[in-house]
Amino acid sequence: MKRFVAPIIALTMAFSANAQAAEPSEVQSFTLENGMKILVLEDHAIPNANMYLFWKVGSRNEVPGITGLSHFFEHMMFNGSKNYGPKMFDRTMEAAGGANNAYTTENLTVYTDWFPAEAIETIFKLEADRIAHLNIDPKVVESERNVVASERTTGLENSNWRALQGPLKSVAFEAHPYNWPVIGYESDIYAWTLEDLKQYHKTYYAPNNAVVVIAGAVDFEQVKAMSEHYFGSIPAQEPPAEVRTKEPEQTGERRVYVRKESVTSPNLLLAYHVPQTNHEDSYALDVLMSLLIDGNSSRLNQALVDEQQIALAVDGYVPQSFDPNLFYIYAVAKPGVAADKLETALIAEINKVAKEGVSAKELEKVKNSKLMGFYDTMETINGRANTLGSYEVFYGDYREMYSAPEAYAKVTPEDVQRVAKTYLKKSNRTVGVLAAEEDKD
Repeated sequence: MKRFVAPIIALTMAFSANAQAAEPSEVQSFTLENGMKILVLEDHAIPNANMYLFWKVGSRNEVPGITGLSHFFEHMMFNGSKNYGPKMFDRTMEAAGGANNAYTTENLTVYTDWFPAEAIETIFKLEADRIAHLNIDPKVVESERNVVASERTTGLENSNWRALQGPLKSVAFEAHPYNWPVIGYESDIYAWTLEDLKQYHKTYYAPNNAVVVIAGAVDFEQVKAMSEHYFGSIPAQEPPAEVRTKEPEQTGERRVYVRKESVTSPNLLLAYHVPQTNHEDSYALDVLMSLLIDGNSSRLNQALVDEQQIALAVDGYVPQSFDPNLFYIYAVAKPGVAADKLETALIAEINKVAKEGVSAKELEKVKNSKLMGFYDTMETINGRANTLGSYEVFYGDYREMYSAPEAYAKVTPEDVQRVAKTYLKKSNRTVGVLAAEEDKD
């Protein structure tokens, strides 16, 4: 179903001092009296526009008993409001030539609208109505509750990644709410009450808990006027409670085994605790991840897939997050290869970076690849809107995006080796194995 997005690959941005992106002065912003912040980037290259709404609510804002509510609202927000009945949000937008989607993470729920520029007022009407007057109808709730429960079951059956990541997170995190899956626990899905839903929407879908990005063939003054008219009258709410729990330092390796009869070869997931997105080490960790898994020439692909031929594929990511999270490395064993053999080889390659470091040439290659990725992303108004919003919410100021070229340029081989030593160590590691049967030893 298109509403649920749980990508293995997180959004990774790279920057260069020479990148052809909008300068900070080309991005105009304002904050409504109710606290909603709006960023506007005018680009009249094509007669289209978009609106990205970043709501600062994800699974980290939940508590036991209501896990999965953030993702559930990703469904409910399309199922009726005061002036637009069930399914009318999509139909009205499509009739105006637009399209939409949404995704939920541990940290955010983001709604995306793409439309011809002349349809902008329709988009404002639709979004304002479901923010201010969402219809939490009991019959719709029960219908969507079953949809989400089925989605959870199907996801675990069809995705080895999901089947392994959930149990691993529950072991890697002892205290922090990153402990549970974004889609929630089955018992909680069936236990949410209407009062839970109403209070959650009131608290987290308040204008003072959102950042809106509008990019494309729009006029700033028109956007400002429409924002004040349609969004400005929605009342602010008391700011949501802060997430106060801090994950204790991990001081020893943890392990989890998941049995799944349908897998044809073991799947391996390593997770190391790393700092939050706005930490000074994030750029070096991003580079380290790319050195390990990006492309056929990356270290893990070369060593495990090409040379030793013990893995079918390798992957990895670091989620964008408000709080310290995990550095994931994922590998699928070649049929006939035991999980412990793949694990030993995988850890040896990771440890090699900490022990021996990386070359300046290798590092430069990764930086060049990231620059090309940046160019590709910034060619579209969607890429620019998503990037601006992401920097605004995770760094507290979209302007931080423009200091990223210098931050990446400063990453040295010594920095990469240092973060590998600091974070990718045994005492900070959780190992997950997914296999059809346990080892016989």
